Amino acid sequence: MPIYKLDHRLWFPSVELAEEGLLAVGGDLSPQRLLLAYAKGIFPWYEDGLPILWHSPDPRMVLDVQALHVPRSLRKEMRRTGLRFTLDERFRAVMTACGAAARPDQDGTWITADMLEAYERLHRLGFAHSVEALDGDELVGGLYGVSLGAMFFGESMFAEVADASKIAFIVLVEQLAGWGITHIDCQVHTPHLERFGAVEVPRPRYLELLGKALEKPTRKGRWRFGDP
Repeated sequence: MPIYKLDHRLWFPSVELAEEGLLAVGGDLSPQRLLLAYAKGIFPWYEDGLPILWHSPDPRMVLDVQALHVPRSLRKEMRRTGLRFTLDERFRAVMTACGAAARPDQDGTWITADMLEAYERLHRLGFAHSVEALDGDELVGGLYGVSLGAMFFGESMFAEVADASKIAFIVLVEQLAGWGITHIDCQVHTPHLERFGAVEVPRPRYLELLGKALEKPTRKGRWRFGDP
């Protein structure tokens, strides 16, 4: 199958045309294109020196927030942790730390300077959000992603102390459930996400879940734990 080259026009080919997950190259990282991409089940993932690469993997890793599984040992750690957790207080710092985190299966990072600026724009527009794990005033873990309708699209996480990102993820999922956000798009399989209850679903099922999620209103603006 061909890989489609995007230009200035705001469009994407059908995700059914993706070749081993890769759908298209080029285009830009404008808020309009990014939001259109997520609404169609597409996300950018590339490294410095490459054109923008747009992906739509099949199968897709998805967590139903009602199916969240928290291991007993982690529940105990949550009760005794001295960390505190916030939302949307240090978006850029979280994203920067995610980009700097060492990962055993990759040499570089897809969080390029252009990606950082693009997602910070989405954050200012109220579509991209971060969770911070803080030890005192020090950022020691967190994650970020994009929210549309009843779907949260997880992008990346990092931890500088044990379990910081895991607990941040759990408290986020529990808050999302309270807000009526039903699913987290985890993109691709990892054992870490599987332990929390995420499962791989075929593309047609994922698109069905996404379509239903997009029927719900988007919770835009700054997020805070405990808000109704």
